[in-house]
Amino acid sequence: MRLIAGVDSSTQSCKVVICDALTGRVVRIGRAPHLPDSEVDPEVWWQALQAALDDAGGIEDVQAISIAAQQHGLIALDAEGRVIRPALLWHDLRSSGAAADLVDEIGAEQFARRTGLVPVASFTITKLRWLADHEPGAAARIAAIALPHDWLTWRLRGYGPAGRSPLGPVLDELVTDRSDASGTAYYDAVRNEYDRDLLATALRRDAVGIVLPRVLAPDASLTRSDGLVVAAGCGDNAGAALGLGAVNGDVCVSIGTSGTVFAITDTAVQDASGTVAGFADAAGGFLPLVTTLNAARVFDRTAALLGVDHAGFARLALEAEPGAEGLVLQPWFEGERTPNRPDATASLFGLTLDTMRPENIARATIEGVLCGLAAGFDAIRAHGVDAQRLLFVGGAAQNDAVQRIAAQVFDAQVSVPEPREYVALGAARQAATAVGTEGRWPQPIAVVHPVDTRGIIREQFRARLP
Repeated sequence: MRLIAGVDSSTQSCKVVICDALTGRVVRIGRAPHLPDSEVDPEVWWQALQAALDDAGGIEDVQAISIAAQQHGLIALDAEGRVIRPALLWHDLRSSGAAADLVDEIGAEQFARRTGLVPVASFTITKLRWLADHEPGAAARIAAIALPHDWLTWRLRGYGPAGRSPLGPVLDELVTDRSDASGTAYYDAVRNEYDRDLLATALRRDAVGIVLPRVLAPDASLTRSDGLVVAAGCGDNAGAALGLGAVNGDVCVSIGTSGTVFAITDTAVQDASGTVAGFADAAGGFLPLVTTLNAARVFDRTAALLGVDHAGFARLALEAEPGAEGLVLQPWFEGERTPNRPDATASLFGLTLDTMRPENIARATIEGVLCGLAAGFDAIRAHGVDAQRLLFVGGAAQNDAVQRIAAQVFDAQVSVPEPREYVALGAARQAATAVGTEGRWPQPIAVVHPVDTRGIIREQFRARLP
């Protein structure tokens, strides 16, 4: 049996799956937690990766490995390979003003044409502008810029800060892939090249000498001195698409720390409104994507408020009628990315003494989160994306009420694959390809919910939008 490993270094934890390269069967799995903060020392991720690999029984018998990770996080390195300051992650919204400034300076149409994106606080370029404006000394020391997957791959290959890694700070050995580079807002996935003029604009200085990770082809790999093959890796959403085996016509909805809606396409999407991000996928195509910041944690907090567990939360929600008797939750507890309202707060509309019941609150919570995602689904389809199958994944997608209500909110059939670590499995597929195995492993569907559209849900939600 040839073993390969896939890593998912997500916002909340690091997961490792070790699989049979031929069948995709998971033979071992390991996990380690991450800090929940939006500003994190990347060394914490490196330690978590090592702990997760140990928890999975090590990789001495593994032929190839690939790392998928959370996108956008800014890791700024000095000339000695040292991390200049803690990484600013995708959900750190302090750069929302910087995003607005960059759009004013360059123009939304120009950004969409040159990178497929219009800056919001999540993207790397906005964090660089924030750094230039608020910590100019740190910005002036930047010798290289990496994202979490880039940096972890570099460390795994033996490179790193001077005096702390076997091969030392060889910045030119930083590598990435199209999917992760496409989330920076200074990379053009169509031309497959960085836009250094945009990078210089963000940093307010010449960027010619700054090292950016070399963009590897989807099937490219590198080999360590001990023979371990290290594949290109990818961003987490592209990894999920690979793990699901998604193809043209598939639209994926992931409900985790954030909510995402993404499709697989052959052509790039350029949306000057900024609603749809024109990312690349990990297989040579494109991954138009919409992200919402408020997803599973909204369910968690509401369930805690109501004093129930996830099963009890589902039971309450299903006891209420569609539309929750007029209750509408606008779930922007942490600001929002789509629509781009970083300073927004949540609102619960329609409360009366008669409707203020736990079941209505539970139902309105699920409907509010799903309506935000359904708006993203509509935006992707408006760009000509053909949606033949809707795949629901993520921890919250396993909740029965979320599945059933999704079939009432989305005007499409809802298919729920068996719960698996799809991001890590997508990375494992890359590793399998790197050792000459196709890695096309079937992913069984656990349940299918037919279309059950209830128009009142989205009508109420739209009526409460500012």
